[in-house]
Formats: sequence, structure tokens, C-alpha cells
Amino acid sequence: MQAKSTPKKIAVLRFSSIGDIVLISPILRALQAINTNEVHFVTKRAFALVNLHNKSVTKQHLFDKDPREILDDLKAESFDFVVDLQKNLRSRRLIRLWGVESATFPKLNVKKWVLVNFKMDFMPDVHIVDRYFEAVKTLAHKKDGSGLDMCIGQENQMNLQDHGLEERGFTAIVLGAAHYTKRIPLSILEKIIHKINGPVALIGGPSEATMGEDLRAKYAEKAINFCGNTNIQQSASLIAQSKQVLAADTGMMHIAAAFHKKIVILWGNTVPQLGMYPYYGDQEDRAHYFSVPDLSCRPCSKIGFDTCPKGHFDCMYKQDVDSIVEILNTM
Repeated sequence: MQAKSTPKKIAVLRFSSIGDIVLISPILRALQAINTNEVHFVTKRAFALVNLHNKSVTKQHLFDKDPREILDDLKAESFDFVVDLQKNLRSRRLIRLWGVESATFPKLNVKKWVLVNFKMDFMPDVHIVDRYFEAVKTLAHKKDGSGLDMCIGQENQMNLQDHGLEERGFTAIVLGAAHYTKRIPLSILEKIIHKINGPVALIGGPSEATMGEDLRAKYAEKAINFCGNTNIQQSASLIAQSKQVLAADTGMMHIAAAFHKKIVILWGNTVPQLGMYPYYGDQEDRAHYFSVPDLSCRPCSKIGFDTCPKGHFDCMYKQDVDSIVEILNTM
């Protein structure tokens, strides 16, 4: 459905994952740049911090489990247009009950399914951010080429001196990921930290706290563990002040891209061809990709699993540690 004129009040929907929400920031920025009074954002309460200080967002509308929880509040706002960047059963059901004109984007689920299940790649060479722009093509948007946004409030800025770190003098290592088959295993992290030059900041949530403490204890002379002790914005602040970032296919990878960081990415069960690699806009692409070649089981999922379906997890355990460290030590 197409908007007949430039709407004055727009709602944007994206319900899942830190990375997904960071990836829609160019859309929010483009909508704010047109003749629009307000751009609102609808998401889960768990992700409220991601866009808390985003100047492109007029107001956030947060729910816990189902967006229908806040349907009455959304109706009361009298929106002119809805941009659905979730495009699933929940978002379609919400919009149907909401009764507001809307648009969405090509999700390419069939092509993703073919790539995952038959290893046949029919995916277009188009980043998901550029596919998101399909949802706002009737609104006279203009891509500015600035990449992603991650806005950090002053209250969440990390003081590096409090932790014995210096700006751009350390490597941020992201331990966590939403799914096991995306995470860098402890044994691989140990080998990398042992060989890497300079201090490292270990970043993750409560689920990674034990791993982070194990690594800190083993490499006390260079590793500082922040896992479980920082919120999303504080972790982003550490990434923003780092020299470079080591991560898997995770939300923090996209936050690193938002700050135009050099990133070394270890791809496990997912592949860049799915369209969610780091997005730098028109800026220099500063990412280095590592994956295990000739694994017939990759990709095994477009998202991830709690365990390796094959039981070996070769896509991570067979990563070329020496080459990874060489890049990290020379970037």
C-alpha cells in the first residue's frame, strides 16, 4: 500500500535483536529528514536502550511479549503511516488490528531457506539495510551514505581510566551472541588472547560473565572483563573507544560498524550472503571476514542453534587462529 502524501506521523516496527535494531537506524534517519513531524519506534522493552538517545526517534513504544499489549496506546497516537521492518505474523496481525496504512520490505525467506537447506545461493548482493529502504520508497527518502547510528547517553559513557585502559589502545572482544552456533568458543578465544598484542576488553552479558572471568583469570596481565557488568550502551561506549573489535555475527558487530571500527569477524553457522554483514554506508568498509572453507554444512541456519546440528562445530573450532591474530596485530 502506498502513502498518498508525506505522512506527518510515522511508526516504525522492529521487534527483535540488538543488531536488527541498529540496522534500521538509516531508515529512521531518512524518515526524520523528510517533511515529517514525528518518527516513533515500536519494539520490545528489552531493547529500549538501543534507540534511547537516537535523535531520529521522537518516542519509543515498548511492549514485553506481544505488540498487541500496546495496541490501544498506538491507536491513540493517530499515526498516518506504519513502516513494518519486522514483517512476521505478529507485525501483520498488529497492523491489521491497528488499521493504519503501511509498507514493508522484501524479506527473501524462500531464497534464504534454499541457501540454508540446499547451499544454493540465489540471494541478491544487496545488504538488508538497502532492502529496508524498499519499505519507505514511496516517502521520497534519500540515503545519506552515513552508515549506522548508535547514540550513547552521557550517563553511559565509560571512563577508560577507571579500568586502566586508554582510548584506541585496546581490542574489544565480543564474547556473546544470541545463539551458540554464532559464538566464538572459549578455546579459540584463549588462543587469540594469548597471541594478541596489547590489552583486551571482554564484552558480553550476564550469560558470558563466567567465561569472561575465566579469561581474565588466565590472562590477567592483558584482559579486563566487562561481561555482565555493563548495559548495551556502556558496551557500545567501550567499542566506540577501542582500537579494533573481534566479534562473531552478533549485534555488537553492527554497533562496531556504526562507529566505523575495524572489525575482525569469525563467521560460524551463518554467512555474509544472508545480507547482514557490517554496513558502513558510503564509508570505507573496515571489516575482515574469517570462516572455515569447504564446510558442506555451512550455512546451517539463517539465525542459529543452541547446539551444532552435526555435533562437531567445525565452523568455529577450525578457525585459522594464526591468520586472525596476524590481522589483529597489524590493523
